[in-house]
Amino acid sequence: MNVDQITIFLLLVCVMGLFIWGRWRYDLVAFAALIAAVLLGLVPPADAFLGFSNSAVITVAAVLVISRGLSASGAIDRLAHVMIPKVQSLALQISGLSGFAAVLSAIMNNVGALALLMPATIDAAKKAKRSPSLLLMPLSFGSILGGLVTLIGTPPNIIIASYRETVIGTPYQMFDFAPVGLVVATAGILFLAIFGWKLIPKERQSISPIDELLNIDAYVAEVVVPKTSAAIGKKVIDLDDIADKYDLCIAGLIRNNKRILRPTRHTIIEAKDILILETGPKELDKFVEKLGLMIKGGTEKSRALFSSDEVLLIEAVVSADSRLIGRVIGNLRFKSHYGLNLLGISRQGKTIRTRLHKLVFRSGDVLLLQVDEEVISTSLPHLGLLPLAWRGLQIGKRRHAWLATGFMFGAVVLAAAGIMSLTISLSLAALLMVLSGIVPTRDLYESIDWPVIVLVGAMIPVGGALETTGSTTLIANAILQLADGWSPIVVLSALFIVTMTLSDVMNNAATAVVMAPVGINIAIQLHVSPDPFLMAVAVGSSCAFLTPIGHKNNALIMGPGGYAFGDYWRMGLPLEIIVTLVSIPMILIVWPL
Repeated sequence: MNVDQITIFLLLVCVMGLFIWGRWRYDLVAFAALIAAVLLGLVPPADAFLGFSNSAVITVAAVLVISRGLSASGAIDRLAHVMIPKVQSLALQISGLSGFAAVLSAIMNNVGALALLMPATIDAAKKAKRSPSLLLMPLSFGSILGGLVTLIGTPPNIIIASYRETVIGTPYQMFDFAPVGLVVATAGILFLAIFGWKLIPKERQSISPIDELLNIDAYVAEVVVPKTSAAIGKKVIDLDDIADKYDLCIAGLIRNNKRILRPTRHTIIEAKDILILETGPKELDKFVEKLGLMIKGGTEKSRALFSSDEVLLIEAVVSADSRLIGRVIGNLRFKSHYGLNLLGISRQGKTIRTRLHKLVFRSGDVLLLQVDEEVISTSLPHLGLLPLAWRGLQIGKRRHAWLATGFMFGAVVLAAAGIMSLTISLSLAALLMVLSGIVPTRDLYESIDWPVIVLVGAMIPVGGALETTGSTTLIANAILQLADGWSPIVVLSALFIVTMTLSDVMNNAATAVVMAPVGINIAIQLHVSPDPFLMAVAVGSSCAFLTPIGHKNNALIMGPGGYAFGDYWRMGLPLEIIVTLVSIPMILIVWPL
């Protein structure tokens, strides 16, 4: 190996290590890797940002806008109400939910599909008196499998299609992935419904983290402000600072027998006011003693104390790209900045109600929030929080459901008929979504998953550096040596397994960028068609089932399902084996060597 090859390998090892560590967001890691590659002379400065002009980047962005339009129009909600099975059989319920998630993921971003179906799935679990953990992991895996079916179903397919155009001259078309993807997705969903759910640990099957989070009765208190209290004359915002110190939350006050759940931050506390608190007994005692308050006897302990027509209690999950991740709760001023009151957190099945102001947000955390109805549509999307219940939170433009669906399928037809390229047709559909008002202009840029855009745009030049330094040849040779003396089928299988393994610890888009050139190089050395090897990379990079960090969907369900890190491989490992056993023969049948 020469110096450049050693350097690029060390850089990729660092990138992979940072992806696994998860301390920094993957888009920041990818962009840092790009700048490092430029400074190290691996990527010419003039080529540093060419990745952002790649058609794959534009296609991903257009798909995300279209997905937002399908969601905002109510098209998906209407389908969900009809398609989600109302059955008692767990196998039928899992197959119905996972199958519907797979169908949605084939036509829209699979993270968006999962986010849309999670509330309905949790609601279905409650009605069937089951733990959501039995349904959420199969739902996540089903949505990932559905992305294999079409070009737009998952970013790796878009990347592979774009790379094929660069190398061979023509990209994959919309449904070129379908023959393999449909069979693999069907086999995977059958496994999930019949056997997979049984592999979820027993302790997860008997608990509902969300129900436990909602059980706030033991933490509700009302305290009276006597005439001698030190709280008199203070503003609510002043009490908030003291409340943070003693790990409790002021959810409202009662004055003259009128409950006020939205006192302004500058409301002045008066004698005989009653404060509604959410706290533990030790913290309550300290707060009462500090301000000279009196605990009110005979308190009604129920959720009704925290909600009204204008103020709601909702549960929301921290998405993988939330701007909250890595930030200390106490530094965010939830109430004053966003109109949100944080009452509790569920993390990997454990409810946390004390010392909240010192906690650091993580992806997958489920938050119990007291929120003004008027800020739900602004604060939650801005912070990257996804509601977990059917509450009609997405008002949408229901009359535009058919119009949004028409734009989507019109783009597919134009591309399939060869009238225009898929990138152009999808961009046209995204533009029409905005011009028709289905996606408001103010929501346009929020609908795009910018971390994914930055990741893809930054990793394309880094992947190019692998080729220009000859590193892809070294990786290809290593895989060929592993299968030395064996047929190209064994080599194809080895590439598939290596790609899938990388995808379990790296972002799937990054895996596709890195492994696509390797697949082409192997095909060249074996003097066979590159298509089966590109397809192996496409499927392998999308099928990340062993960990919660390999795919955003897996991270998204971690909190609501109460899963631990080690729960994923129990169902994910046999699923990956099944995917491998089904994918390789199907790839060879559809795309012969």
